Amino acid sequence: MALVDVTKSCLDSIRQISEHIEDATIYLDAGSTESFQFIGAFPVLLDLGVRAVCNLENMCSLDVVVDWNSKSDAARKIVVITSRLLSDAHRYILRCLSTHQAVRHCTIFTSISEIAHSAYPESPLGPDAFHEYESLLVQDYEELVKKAETKSTQPFDKNLQDNLTFEDEGWSRLTSSEEGFPHLEASSSGRDLDNKNLIGHTEDVGQKLVVSVHHFPMLLCPFSPRVFVLPSEGSIAEAYLSAEHEDSLSPGLPPLSTGLPSDGDDVPPGATLTAHFIYHLAAKMELKMEIFSIGDLSKTVGKILTDMSSLYDVGRRKRSAGLLLIDRTLDLITPCCHGDSLVDRMFSSLPRRERATSFTHIKGSQTQLKHGPSKLQRTPLDVQIPLHKILSEEDCKIDYFRLLESIEAFLCAWDSSNSASQIVDLTNLSNKVNNKRSLHSEIELFSGSFVSSENFRGTPYLEAIMDRRSKDGAILVKKWLQETLRRENITVNVKSRPGFATKSELQPMIKALAKSQPSLMRNKGIIQLAAATLVALEESHCATWDAFISAEKILSASAGDTTQSLAAQIGDLVNKSALVGSHGQKNGKTEPSHGVLSFQDALLLTITGYILAGENFPTSGSDGPFSWQEEHLLKEAIVDAILENPSIAKLEFLHGLKEDLEANLNRMRSEKTKEVSSNQLEIDDFDDDQWASWGDEDADNYNNKEQVYGDMQLKLELRDRVDNLFRFLHKLSSLKRRNLPLRDGTLSSESNFSGDPSTSKGLLHKLLTRVLGKYDVPGLEYHSSTVGRLFKSGFGRFGLGQAKPSLADQNLILVFVIGGINGLEVREAQEALSESGRPEIELILGGTTFLTPDDMLDLLMGNSSYFDPLTGKR
Repeated sequence: MALVDVTKSCLDSIRQISEHIEDATIYLDAGSTESFQFIGAFPVLLDLGVRAVCNLENMCSLDVVVDWNSKSDAARKIVVITSRLLSDAHRYILRCLSTHQAVRHCTIFTSISEIAHSAYPESPLGPDAFHEYESLLVQDYEELVKKAETKSTQPFDKNLQDNLTFEDEGWSRLTSSEEGFPHLEASSSGRDLDNKNLIGHTEDVGQKLVVSVHHFPMLLCPFSPRVFVLPSEGSIAEAYLSAEHEDSLSPGLPPLSTGLPSDGDDVPPGATLTAHFIYHLAAKMELKMEIFSIGDLSKTVGKILTDMSSLYDVGRRKRSAGLLLIDRTLDLITPCCHGDSLVDRMFSSLPRRERATSFTHIKGSQTQLKHGPSKLQRTPLDVQIPLHKILSEEDCKIDYFRLLESIEAFLCAWDSSNSASQIVDLTNLSNKVNNKRSLHSEIELFSGSFVSSENFRGTPYLEAIMDRRSKDGAILVKKWLQETLRRENITVNVKSRPGFATKSELQPMIKALAKSQPSLMRNKGIIQLAAATLVALEESHCATWDAFISAEKILSASAGDTTQSLAAQIGDLVNKSALVGSHGQKNGKTEPSHGVLSFQDALLLTITGYILAGENFPTSGSDGPFSWQEEHLLKEAIVDAILENPSIAKLEFLHGLKEDLEANLNRMRSEKTKEVSSNQLEIDDFDDDQWASWGDEDADNYNNKEQVYGDMQLKLELRDRVDNLFRFLHKLSSLKRRNLPLRDGTLSSESNFSGDPSTSKGLLHKLLTRVLGKYDVPGLEYHSSTVGRLFKSGFGRFGLGQAKPSLADQNLILVFVIGGINGLEVREAQEALSESGRPEIELILGGTTFLTPDDMLDLLMGNSSYFDPLTGKR
C-alpha cells in the first residue's frame, strides 16, 4: 500500500480542478498563497495553463494586463482561491470583479465547506451557502455596475465604497483607508486596450457574469509529507478556540480540561471549523477514521466528527486510520520553551511576512463592536530568508535599478497618456533604494521561503532536519551543500571540520552555488535552507537561544527543590533583565546585547516557572504556589523593572501606560541631573539676590505635591495591572490540578528539563509511547463510529457487541494538536514511533499552527490574549 503523502495529496487536488483554472487569472488570498508556497504549487499552476497568479488582498488595476501581449485577449475567466469564509472574502472578490470588467465567469474555491459556513456563528449564509453566495455576489455586482452607470456624469473622485451599500447580511465593509475599492477610472484602465469605455461595457455585464462556488479543502501548509499546519491567515486558524470564561487561557488555545460537560451552544467556532476540516481532509485522502481524543475541546471536535460520519461511508473502500485529537492546553511547557530543534531556531530567528489583513478596520456585527474582533491575528508562517546577504549589496542595487528601468519602459509603451503619475511614483520608489529598510524590507527581491517539495535525491529537506537535533541538522545541511558542489563541479577553498557546521564554512559554499543564475535556479532549495541555517547559527540568535535553555534548566532544577529557590531564580531573571534594559537605554540601545534576555524574555520564563511550580508544589486554593512574601518580592521586581524601562510596556496588560511611564522616567532623570549639578556648586556667600527666591518656596512645594500625587497614582495603577497579571499566572500554575487528564501525574511535564532523557520529553512523546505500548491513558476517549453505535444499540442485545478498538492497532495514525505544534514535538513524535519497535506504522502530525515561544507569549499576554486592550485587565 502506498505511503500517505500530504504534499502529494494537495498537488493532486490542484490537478483535479485543472478544467476550472486553465486559461484563467487566479487570485490567491494570503492563506492560499502561504499554502501554495509550502506545497510548491506555482509551477504546477503554470503547467496547467494558468494565465497569471495574483494576490487577492493587494490587487491593483495593473492585474488586468499582467499577462498581456499583442496576440492575447483580455481575461474572460477569473478563479479565486480563498482560505476564508465567503463573507470575509466578499469585499475582495467584489473589488476584483470591479477591476476585471471584461470577465464573464468567476469561479470561487473556498477551504470552508458549505455545512461549515452555515454552522459558523457569524456567517450570514444558510445550509445552501454556496448557491446563496452565488446569487448574492451577482446581485451586489449588478448593483455596483448600475450605481457606476448612474453616476457616470460625476467626476470620479470617490471610491466605489461610497457608492456601494450592503444590506444587513453580515458582510464586512471596507473602510476609506487602504482597503477601499479602486477608482472606476483606475479599474477601467486595463480595458482601454480593447478600446471600450466603462459605460458602454457595463450595460449587460451583470447579466453575463456567471459565478460558481466550490469546496477546496486541501489548503494547508505541509512542512513535510507527514507534518502539516493550517494557513495562518485562514479562517480556521484565526477562529477562537475558547470563549472568555474562568477556564479559558487565550482565544487561540483550548480551555482547561476540567471534565465538566459543556453546553452545545458554547462550542467555539474554531472547534466547528477544525472538525469540518479534518472530516474533509480524511475524505479527500480516502481514510476511514477511528476517532480518539484527550482534552475537553478535542472531545467536542471528536463528537462533531462522529456526528458527521454516515452509513454511506461503510461500503466504500477506504483505508482505516486512527485519529488522535489533543488539546494544546494539556502541555504549555513544550511550546513555551526552547528545545533542541533547528526548525524552531529558524522560525524564531527569521523575519516573517507582514499580515495582508488586519481586523482593526473591519466593521462587523454588533457582537464584534461590543467584544472586539472575534478572530485571532496569527503570525504568518511565510518566513523571509535573507538571500540578499549571499549577494553583495552593490549587485542587489544594480539588479533593482534595472528592474525599475524595465518597469518604466513598459509603462511608457503601454499608455503614454496615463503613465505620468505612475512614473512619478516609480521615481519616488527608486529614491528609496538608498534606504536600507526599503531595499531589504519593502522590496524583498531576494527573500527566500520554505518549500516542502524541495528535496535532495528524493529526501525532502525540511522532513530530514525536523527529525534531527539542531547540531545534527546543521551538519546535514553542510553535507548536502558539499555534495551539491561536487555535482555542479564547483570548487570552494574552505577548511571544513568534521562533526561541525559553522557560518564560516557554510557561507562560502552558498555564495559559490548562487554565483551563476542557472546554478541558483537548479539548487534554490538547498540554498534557501542553508541561508536560513546561517541566520539560525548567527552569534546573536545562538547566544539568546542558549541563554534561554540555561535559564529553563535552572528553573527546572529549582522546581525540584523548594518554592523559595524557584521564586528567587524567577526574581533574579527579572532583575537582570531590568538592569540590562536600563543600561541599554542609557547607552542608546533599544535591544539587549547578545546572549542577554530582555524583560519580555523574563516574563516568558516567569510563565514557565509558574507552570513548573504548580506541578511540583500543588496548592488547594487560588493563591498560587508561592507564599505571600515570595510573590510580593516577585511583584516588586516586575514593578521596578517596568518603571525603569518604560519602552518594554508593549504587552496588553500594560496597554495605555507607556506615555505616563516614559514621562515619569524622564522626570526622575532630570531631577537626578539637577541634584548632581546643585551638589557641585559650592556656595560661599549669600547674595542679596538669593533673598528674592524665598517667596517661590510655597509654589515649589505645591508643584512637588502634585508630582508626588501623580507618581503615586501611576504606581497604584501599575501595581493593579501587575496584580492582575499574577492572577493570570495563578491560573497557569493550576494546569495540573484543573486539567483532569494530568491529575494522576502520568502525562504531566514535571522535571521536563532534568538531565534524565526519559523524563525530559513533552506530552506528545509520553502520550504516543503509552498509546503504542497499549498502556492505559487517563482521559483518552474513544468516539464510536456509526457502525459501532449500531452494534452497541441494536446487535448488542444479541451478544454481538463490538470490542473497543485500540489506536495502536492502526497502521496509520493521524495526530492533530488543537492549538498548534512546534518542531521539537515533531522530532519527539518520531522518536516515540522509533522506540515503539513498530516500523510499519505511518504517523502524520498536524496542528492548528506552528508555535514559537514568542507566539506563546503573544497568545498568553500579547495582542492575541484575553487582556483588555483598553484597561490591560482580564
